[in-house]
Amino acid sequence: MIAPHGGRLVNRIVPQQELANACQEAEELHKVFVNSGIANDVRNIAHGVFSPLEGFASSQDFEAIIQSNQLTSGVAWTIPIVLDISERDSVSEGQIVCLVEQGRSDPLAILEAEEVYCWNKQAAAEAIFGTTDTQHPGVGRLHQRGDYLVGGKVSLLGNDPGPYARFNLPPARTRDIFAQRGWQTVCAFQTRNVPHRGHEELQKTVLGLVDGLFIQPVIGKKKPGDYRDELILDTYQVLIENYYPPDRVVLNILPFEMCYAGPKEAIMHAIMRKNYGCTHIIIGRDHAGVGDYYGEEDAIEIFDEPQFADLQIQPITIRGDFWYCTTCQRVASDRTCPHGPDSQISFSGTNIRQLIVEGQAPPPEVMRPEVFEVIQKSDQPFVE
Repeated sequence: MIAPHGGRLVNRIVPQQELANACQEAEELHKVFVNSGIANDVRNIAHGVFSPLEGFASSQDFEAIIQSNQLTSGVAWTIPIVLDISERDSVSEGQIVCLVEQGRSDPLAILEAEEVYCWNKQAAAEAIFGTTDTQHPGVGRLHQRGDYLVGGKVSLLGNDPGPYARFNLPPARTRDIFAQRGWQTVCAFQTRNVPHRGHEELQKTVLGLVDGLFIQPVIGKKKPGDYRDELILDTYQVLIENYYPPDRVVLNILPFEMCYAGPKEAIMHAIMRKNYGCTHIIIGRDHAGVGDYYGEEDAIEIFDEPQFADLQIQPITIRGDFWYCTTCQRVASDRTCPHGPDSQISFSGTNIRQLIVEGQAPPPEVMRPEVFEVIQKSDQPFVE
């Protein structure tokens, strides 16, 4: 099986036999309240999703990532995982604090605050997103964060799998499942959308090349207009139940906020899926992009850069525009089909969303009727 990123799967979860005492001690510590996105980051660190990270970025790792897309250890990394605070004196260097998720009272984790440092938001935005335009949702969100960052290791106390526990299996568990099924090659499919026939065709084509398919929707804060988390899961469940061999597919969530960082995020998506045990990942046109901030194949081409040659997880790159061709009577693209617009039924996300808003079913060549039936039952399918 493919090794985790950096060589080992990180485990920063407090052992069960030590948990009661650790929680009691945490109650006596200074409390730092964090939002749900940072709480997910803590859990991802502890479960090894972000291996080899053991905590939030130090100033040295932060600068190394921004300047050269790697940790100080030399391991490839493109987006720093940071804990921000608004007031520098709210956490002191060397202090051990208790992290608590906003809206909850139970301790989430213990943080060993090794350092507190300033960060240059403009430089970080340019390095991560390729732009400083605050209209970019990732850049806008970055500028809303505090002016100081806290670096240090975390130890997870609150191991709550959340509302989608059945589909929130950590990397150690998915690796066990892949091994039990005898899968040597596993391809990840990253998504933040409900499935259409183009997605299905792509997934099944790849499934003909590898042992297993790992469909992993991103679950967490998204931009307005994206599909709601529960709807993505419900539609994929009905698609898999009706049209996929169940012993060759695993549906699992990735609790992670979309950054919309295009090529830099494509690398991060690959690293995380590598930690889950995947050997391949599908990277398509404008992967993790937004608006017109990135070229259509930027996220594909970044994998060819020498600094990412040692990633090990292999991208399966999908180029070109896709549609359903009524002449070919199959899903096709500008690389496989000679027929013109009169034969093409578009998979445009904008068009599909508009039909859904109007209560109209997309053509069956575009979306399975069973998938639309699930969508139709939702009072509000989109993030507002």
